Amino acid sequence: MARDKVIPTGVERFFSDHDIIVSKTDTRGRITYANKIFRDIAGMDGKSLQDAPHSIIRHPDMPRCVFKLIWDTIQDRREIFGYVKNLSANGDHYWVFAHVTPSFNEAGEIIGYHSNRRVPNRQILDDVIIPLYDQLNETERKATDRKTGLKAGYDQLLAVLESKGMSYDELVHTL
Repeated sequence: MARDKVIPTGVERFFSDHDIIVSKTDTRGRITYANKIFRDIAGMDGKSLQDAPHSIIRHPDMPRCVFKLIWDTIQDRREIFGYVKNLSANGDHYWVFAHVTPSFNEAGEIIGYHSNRRVPNRQILDDVIIPLYDQLNETERKATDRKTGLKAGYDQLLAVLESKGMSYDELVHTL
């Protein structure tokens, strides 16, 4: 699937509260494993997902600064929880509450990343996450270039967290 050719439909997909979307990637974020639930909701088969960048399912409504926070955290050898809006192959979208963690070898080196995603709380999405992400996206879009926009959005996200006296993980767990 060519990511830039998928046009969001505005149609939301859902999965069961009992389902867990699972994927594993290498250290560059290329998919090494995707369970059936992931393949089904993303609308892709295992062959098209194998070795594809995990960003293949990135929805354009997701603030880039949130992904920067996720990458910075897992590359620092720590786990993170977060809300993510993903894009299916046909342009539909689906929200997840993700737990992303580094995977280590016997020598303690990061060899990849592992993510489990569950159905998010709809009220939290509507009341907190979507408005916050809309603000972050607006900040990113106002910038003169993508690099400046990413920094401005990231700074805004950190300021929001600092004003609450908590990390992103703490924020999402207190909602």
